[in-house]
Amino acid sequence: MHGSFDRLDFDGSSMRSEPGSSIGAAVAASLTLPPDTVRTVTFSLAWACPEVRFTSGKTYHRRYTRFYGTHVDAAEEIAHDAILGNFHHSFFITLKAWQGPILEDRRLPEWYRITLFNELYFLNAGGTIWTDGLPPMQSLATIEQIKFSLDRSISDPKNTTDIVHQNDSTVEILGRMTSMLEQIHNPTTSNSAFGTYLLQSGEENVGQFLYLEGIEYHMWNTYDVHFYSSFAIIMLFPQLELSIQRDFAAAVMVHDPSRMKIMSDGKWVPRKVLGAVPHDIGISDPWFELNAYNLYDTDRWKDLNSKFVLQVYRDMVATGDKNFARAVWPAVYIAIAFLDQFDKDGDGMIENDGFPDQTYDAWSVTGVSAYCGGLWVAALQAASAMAREVGDSMTADYFWFKFQKAKAVYDKLWNGSYFNYDNSGGSSSSSIQADQLAGQW
Repeated sequence: MHGSFDRLDFDGSSMRSEPGSSIGAAVAASLTLPPDTVRTVTFSLAWACPEVRFTSGKTYHRRYTRFYGTHVDAAEEIAHDAILGNFHHSFFITLKAWQGPILEDRRLPEWYRITLFNELYFLNAGGTIWTDGLPPMQSLATIEQIKFSLDRSISDPKNTTDIVHQNDSTVEILGRMTSMLEQIHNPTTSNSAFGTYLLQSGEENVGQFLYLEGIEYHMWNTYDVHFYSSFAIIMLFPQLELSIQRDFAAAVMVHDPSRMKIMSDGKWVPRKVLGAVPHDIGISDPWFELNAYNLYDTDRWKDLNSKFVLQVYRDMVATGDKNFARAVWPAVYIAIAFLDQFDKDGDGMIENDGFPDQTYDAWSVTGVSAYCGGLWVAALQAASAMAREVGDSMTADYFWFKFQKAKAVYDKLWNGSYFNYDNSGGSSSSSIQADQLAGQW
């Protein structure tokens, strides 16, 4: 900007802009600056955008409205508090204390220091939504109700339930599962992935969090890669990470028999099967219409359920939150039971089905694989440890037994130098995948 402001004492009233108009604004401050002195002028920019509306028509309030209300003048209060509440000063001090020791450590390569912080872009680069954690604002009459039912044609019920061992522990799990379903499937959020209903008495509802893995990839909370990015969230915003995991725990219990067309083979399949961890939380109607991804049928993917179990266990260990662990434990149990159906020969190890049935969706895998098999082995071990933490010793022993069986099968992939890509004997079987030890790691 060139020129000067001749009137800095304007005390007239502001005019509201017309809808659709383009406006410009400027802020200026005057001060006297003697020689050899430094003055700081603090500006604050804020805006009020209290509602999030998705193309499905559902509307939610953003998290900040819990503190500033839903009126459009909240921006003025936010800007005021940022300056006079001295938030900006404490923010920069905290930021420097966090980043300074790494950015100033000359023992680390410059590219590494910069990348560590720049790669957190996905948390604020235009693809995040943080709601107040309450249901959408429509009345009950406008919310579509999807009947909760089981489409038994989607899988063999016998295979799905083979893992269930008949003892008091199983009865308790089923009872808690029923209670969990009753909490989740209330009239307002019928058959949805609303994990806020898994909060225990006295726990704070910190809202629900959505983010994109990339600005060109519009599916919310893509879980196969949340497995990797979630380390940043559990370290920096642990309560948001637990909120995301509660949503996916609720999603495990969702069954949506509506049909969706799979792009790879043209088949029509149920959108979401009970027991399967969804690929994503949706696009146009998040939490209510899951699995926007339709290149393959992700209910048959072999990595999502294992990744859910591993993340939940990690988050329990990282936070020490036993209430969280107990609330999501039924979903962990069901996730293991569902994935166990892909152990076709009963040797304790799941098998891939000869198509890209995992996050690397351009790579086909057949039989026992280093990537999905390793995730399964680790998930069984984690589930056993988690069962013991929530007081379910019989299930802990059972999952430990399955872990030992699966581990023995996995060891057969070792060729003396590394674990083979898979055991199919195909042209790629002896390949090595850089990420194939993700489970053990």
